[in-house]
Amino acid sequence: MIPTLDDIRAAAKRIEGLAVRTPLIRNDQLDALTGARVWVKAENLQRGGAFKMRGAANAIAALAPEARARGVLAFSSGNHAIAVSTAAKLFGVKAVIVMPADAPRIKLETTRANGAEIITYDRVNESREEIGSKISGERGMALIKPFDDALVIAGQGTAGLEIAQEITPDIALVPGSGGGLASGVSIALPATKAYAIEPEGHDDITRSLAAGARVRNEPGVRSICDGLLTEEMGDITYEIARTRFAGALAIPDIEVKRAMGFAFRQLKLVLEPSGAIALAAALTGAVELKGKTVAIIASGGNVDKQTFIDALNA
Repeated sequence: MIPTLDDIRAAAKRIEGLAVRTPLIRNDQLDALTGARVWVKAENLQRGGAFKMRGAANAIAALAPEARARGVLAFSSGNHAIAVSTAAKLFGVKAVIVMPADAPRIKLETTRANGAEIITYDRVNESREEIGSKISGERGMALIKPFDDALVIAGQGTAGLEIAQEITPDIALVPGSGGGLASGVSIALPATKAYAIEPEGHDDITRSLAAGARVRNEPGVRSICDGLLTEEMGDITYEIARTRFAGALAIPDIEVKRAMGFAFRQLKLVLEPSGAIALAAALTGAVELKGKTVAIIASGGNVDKQTFIDALNA
């Protein structure tokens, strides 16, 4: 089921008090560099350090009490894991999270600190979906998908709803991954041209839109944007993307690092690579922004110390 604007409005009411209303930030230098009026939605300041809290909280809040009592399960490279474990803790329910063994340490540690049970897997040779489905069936736990779920998409879309309450952007630049956030934002901002931004070499949204069908990423392709390394879009997010996205763009890691440095020095924001990729698209001129009103989603700030140091030195 494809969520509607009314679903996003309902999600906003459902997660009120659970998720944070994050600020829109302006910066004179960013405007000067892009020739646009740019607002950055600082989702790195969201509860759990990323936008994912919105979708996780909405999905868990919508569960029937008896389903919630059996606990929840999720698979994630990090931010969805943190979000589901955070929301589960708020609701007082058990959470099991399937995470890649090479996930950033900060994300593994934060998820574990929330009280979740972590099961690791090899992201190259094992399927997180198969592992998650097996555990869900054995334990009767509700599966909270990272993006291809109407409740999750509606929850992520509340970030767009908040933007719409303050500005009317011509263009929105949103991190891509499985497309949940970009899908929700595109629905919440129906008059805005929404672009999904993804890592170079891991650009399945770009290739899927060009091919007219879902395209998978090649296994083993790496990027510093660990939170955006999904295998492919979901059925729901692809359907939304092909009708609502203005396009998708791939950005190299070096530009992401430079955007992280810019965010730290100019915006006073600590962003993880995945959280900085949409800003990188603006700074590199990947989309023509001159004279436009632009919303950029800075989607998260859960970054390891060494990764952040490397970015500042790029």
